[in-house]
Amino acid sequence: MKQTDMLDELIDQPRLTAWLDENIPVLGGGPLNVELISGGTSNAIIGLNRGGETLVLRRPPMHKLPGNDKAMAREARVLSALNQTDVPHPHVYAWSDDQDIIGATFYVMELVDGWAAQLTDDDCLYPDAFNTPEGLHSLGFALAGGLVKLAGVDYQAVGLEGFGKPDKFLERQVDRWLKQLASYKETYQYSGRDIPGLNYVSDWLRANIPDNSTTGIIHGDFGAPNVLMRHDQPARLAAIIDWELSTIGDPLLDLGWLSFPLCRHGSTEVPAGSYYDSRNFPSREEMIAYYGEQSERDVSHADYYLVLAQFKLAVLVEAKVARAAIGQASEQVGKFFSRMVLGLIDDAARVARQAG
Repeated sequence: MKQTDMLDELIDQPRLTAWLDENIPVLGGGPLNVELISGGTSNAIIGLNRGGETLVLRRPPMHKLPGNDKAMAREARVLSALNQTDVPHPHVYAWSDDQDIIGATFYVMELVDGWAAQLTDDDCLYPDAFNTPEGLHSLGFALAGGLVKLAGVDYQAVGLEGFGKPDKFLERQVDRWLKQLASYKETYQYSGRDIPGLNYVSDWLRANIPDNSTTGIIHGDFGAPNVLMRHDQPARLAAIIDWELSTIGDPLLDLGWLSFPLCRHGSTEVPAGSYYDSRNFPSREEMIAYYGEQSERDVSHADYYLVLAQFKLAVLVEAKVARAAIGQASEQVGKFFSRMVLGLIDDAARVARQAG
């Protein structure tokens, strides 16, 4: 499909122009020029220009799935709330869930100048200037610094009361993700498989819930592919993006998510469930200690969040295994993600056993 045809499917320019006139005067009043920055099966990003500064419209893909509009609204809400903070993020000017405008929930945000790591099947790719031992080491701490800023936000003060269900957040996690795993049987007609260590990890998580859990904003998928970094060195965070999985709960889960792919201190062995080569990044222990020092949060139970993060990701990735099993993805993709799931649970079980 030509870009012009795709844009016609994604937006109604006259209706969008009228909405922009009313809601985002900073964009100007000239003729609306639009450009498809990215789209396809993922969320669409469309550049908007009326003779001055370019802004960005983000909406669900052309062929929406159930829940796409809700996820977009949640993303818009949390980003709008962060406008009041120093958390690096794209400033949101306005958003709408009125389906009569462009047929989908959407929001308009600033265009952030930066680069993101490109995720491949088995690694992350970085600009040459940062793809050095020193560059990747500093990148790791820059990412942790973003989580530190997020940890300092009072979610109630910025209007995110009711955005999630923080009460007994950790207590609900095992059942919530096991329920999702079980749902693949109906969703994909997938009979499932034995995942060694899954029951052990589930039982350990239930039995070892930290008694010092705190509440804050969780990004839900925090890592180098979901941030924009500034082009100059040393590594500095320009904006955290892709907030579709954000909620309110224990923010140390984001720390576990960021840290589990990292090598253990003194080792160059990349964890079996890691989705990239982390040998030049800070170690797990260094990352956790840095976060604890900078945020002044108690990280004495960091192992719990490492285990929980890998357990959660294993469930999410098993959906890709299920899709491959019924022919919705290639056999090669299925084998790759199958190994990843097994590696995630294997490492989670190892961390749990060492923690006691």
